[in-house]
Amino acid sequence: MLAGLDPASPQFATEAVGVLLETARAVGASDLHFQPIAEGLEIRHRIDGVLQPMALLPSQVAPNVVARLKVLAHLLTYRTDLPQEGRIPSQPGQAEIRVSTFPTLLGERVVVRFFAEPGRLLDLDQLGFPGDLLESLRSALVETSGLIVLAGPAGSGKTTTLYACLRALAHSSAGHRCLVTLEDPIEAAVEGVVQAQVNPSAGFTLESGLRSLLRQDPEVIAVGEIRDPDTAESAFQAALTGHLVLTTFHAGSASGAIGRLAEMGIEPYLLRSGLRAVLALRLVRRLCHGCSRPISADDPAMLGLPLQSARVASGCDACRGTGYQGRMPMAEFLLPHEGPVAQAVLNRADVDRIEAAARLSQMVGLWDRALEAVAAGRTSPAEVRRVLGLQTPKREDDRPFPS
Repeated sequence: MLAGLDPASPQFATEAVGVLLETARAVGASDLHFQPIAEGLEIRHRIDGVLQPMALLPSQVAPNVVARLKVLAHLLTYRTDLPQEGRIPSQPGQAEIRVSTFPTLLGERVVVRFFAEPGRLLDLDQLGFPGDLLESLRSALVETSGLIVLAGPAGSGKTTTLYACLRALAHSSAGHRCLVTLEDPIEAAVEGVVQAQVNPSAGFTLESGLRSLLRQDPEVIAVGEIRDPDTAESAFQAALTGHLVLTTFHAGSASGAIGRLAEMGIEPYLLRSGLRAVLALRLVRRLCHGCSRPISADDPAMLGLPLQSARVASGCDACRGTGYQGRMPMAEFLLPHEGPVAQAVLNRADVDRIEAAARLSQMVGLWDRALEAVAAGRTSPAEVRRVLGLQTPKREDDRPFPS
């Protein structure tokens, strides 16, 4: 549709931005990137966690396109020398859109993020977790106190899972429990939950808001993200004083989350008694059923994974040539207050030793889940390497890898 627009037209920026936003929303993009390069303004959208090319606009129209986005997000169009953040007001039935600008050598870079549309929040049983992990998570949500941490890098499904947990709690409590959130930002409204958005410029931070929230008689508290030691300490204090606290946290694994919390100054006895569960998450793309092809162990496309067979992406019209359709979670669930893990935490063990203790406790790790998914043909070796990296951990027990 962009090809039919005239770059010389005074309305080009307005029309082009409208087309780009609608197209990105229609294909299910989570983000839309406007990247200034020497040849013009490169447009890419993120689908299933991967950036894909969308369009290239001429250099002469780039400032107007960026200015149009800033107008829609109520940002200062004359300030091109500093980062800005804003939102495009949502229409009824549409997702909220966030806009972030950043000055670069070749001009302003803009990233547009699409949040979940109203009514499209997932329930726990729609997330794609295996049955044993889902049962463990539901059991943790029944508890009346303690901290449940959803860990992972950006874009790993933490917020989606957090909202699913809140929906499950709101449904099961039927209004008999007080559920409150502190978020930055609020990405979607959840029925039956009191949601608040922090405002750091006004002094309303996650840490100060959490302290005030404890005087509001909550029973379940969701903190959008633990970012600093003060927020972490306040979350643990709430968890130890009769509140069930849910939060997200940037960490590479369940044991890595415990290690990072310890580095923030949380004492071992608080980790042992306050941390109820850690759910570490990743998202991998699901192979397209129509075009994936089989490979054997000696195929270079196996990328060193210890498997006898797998399937890899090919690409067809149904998957827009990517070889993948949709995403699925890889997750590990750790109970830090039980068995060898609890003892390792109290002994101030490092992350590697906590990980070893978790395996002794029969935790099914991220790599275990990933290799099982590859062996079953649900995803590919390349996708697992993209998400989990190049180093395949060695097993310390005698369980064979799936084949």
